[in-house]
Amino acid sequence: MAKKQLNLERVAQERFGFSEWRPGQKQAIEAVLSGRDTLAIMPTGSGKSAIYQIAAFLIPGCTVVVSPLVALQRDQAQSIATQPIGDAAVVNSAISASDRQEAFEQLEEGDLEFLFLAPEQLSNPETFERLQTAEPTLFVIDEVHCVSAWGHDFRPDYLRLGQVIESLGHPRILALTATAAPLVQTEIIERLGMKKPAVIVQGFDRPSIELSVERFEQDDDKQAYLIQQVLRAEKPGLVYAATRRRTEELAEVLEQAGVRAGFYHAGMKAAERRQFETAFMQNEIEVLVATTAFGMGIDKPNIRFVFHADISDSIDSYYQEIGRAGRDGEPARAVLFYNPADLSLKRFFSGRGEVQPEVICLMLTAVATSPQPISVKQLQEKTELSKLKLNKLLNSLTEIDVLEVSPSGEISFCEPIDNLEAVSQYVAEKITQAQKQRQKFEQSRLEMMRSYADVKGCRREYLLNYFGEQYNSPCNNCDNCKAGVSVEASSHQPYALNSQVTHKEWGLGTVLRYEGDKVTILFDRVGYKTLDIQTALLRRLLQRVT
Repeated sequence: MAKKQLNLERVAQERFGFSEWRPGQKQAIEAVLSGRDTLAIMPTGSGKSAIYQIAAFLIPGCTVVVSPLVALQRDQAQSIATQPIGDAAVVNSAISASDRQEAFEQLEEGDLEFLFLAPEQLSNPETFERLQTAEPTLFVIDEVHCVSAWGHDFRPDYLRLGQVIESLGHPRILALTATAAPLVQTEIIERLGMKKPAVIVQGFDRPSIELSVERFEQDDDKQAYLIQQVLRAEKPGLVYAATRRRTEELAEVLEQAGVRAGFYHAGMKAAERRQFETAFMQNEIEVLVATTAFGMGIDKPNIRFVFHADISDSIDSYYQEIGRAGRDGEPARAVLFYNPADLSLKRFFSGRGEVQPEVICLMLTAVATSPQPISVKQLQEKTELSKLKLNKLLNSLTEIDVLEVSPSGEISFCEPIDNLEAVSQYVAEKITQAQKQRQKFEQSRLEMMRSYADVKGCRREYLLNYFGEQYNSPCNNCDNCKAGVSVEASSHQPYALNSQVTHKEWGLGTVLRYEGDKVTILFDRVGYKTLDIQTALLRRLLQRVT
């Protein structure tokens, strides 16, 4: 270990120019080097890329890096090219067949240290076979919160990663993300099949970001004040809005007010999105108004404010979005412009969609009538379902053991089926039940966001408690603490923070925070609930788990 420790320090200094470690970096690298699967939860800009790059350099064999964004893959590969740590290549839908072939040949010949992949590439039989031949020794998953169905940015393509990893002989796993609440951490570990993982949580507190909420009862008043605050604020800045149309409207109003503004959402053409993103990154645009489609993989150090024109759907989303401010360590602002009526729109979006039995029957028939296991691409062609809808249904059908998907992406029945119509009806009911449970959970997360907007205590303490990190208020950099109106946490805390309790109806839960005479608990089945302490004690609703 002493030799490895020496190598680690020397490599960090000589190859990467490190003069000192950032919190959590060295601990995560040492965990990987010791052979442990590792989950590192650290804010963007804290050096997560260096963790896998240094670890990969010190581990013999090649490294696979799964990343959800093509632009992020390209940027990271280009960054590696400037350092003496080995060659890197990218394989995704945007590259040519010849470049793809060349990348795999280099990988198999041992000339590549890093191969960057989009998660959907792992459903390609050729990709999987090439990886098996290459025998990677480190499997890195960036933005790993995407694997969690309870996370804020769930990606169905991530769900097969655990199976792929096992089929590759379980190389060491390094899972990286900027945000993951305790429930999401647990699901990541389970989904990926991580063995005795090292879980490293660092740096959720961003003390240089001032937190505040501005409350309104009328949208017109809210928008007028938002525009006024953008005009006064130091630039550049980000404004998040709930809908595509609203991003365009706000950007137009800001332009008319003399602000160099642009908008960004998923409904735009890719070239147009890149144009606005590049202009913002190069300071040609002062303010970018965006939906949540903007932000993953973006590292612009000098963003001075992140304003939310509408309430976020969860604390997870909100904290990741405001974390894009002030990465240079200089003061920054995060302001939520809040109208309680906004909650009804969010509830609408979180409550949509029930699965129809005929759609399930269509999928099962397509699999049943195929003379051999069918690929995802072939299934999409036969059913004419959108890729997103197909993947979601496919994941649901594999979770309830109706279909199975091989690591190379071939789909078949787990067991022979006689009556497709009856099975389709049964499956639709099971999936609908699961969807309703998820909707309840999403509603509970939205309630936690509402509670943040209404909280009388320290806002920083509220956010950090949500992620399982204890914090002693006051922070003196949120509106409540500055105004001296923070409500102290209850002195009567019958259940320890982060301890587990059981509820008669809701089952197992984790105690997150106290405020006044209230306690907030995250239940595995129904999500976040805030209870009156005295009522819970008198009715004996909660029992400690020993």
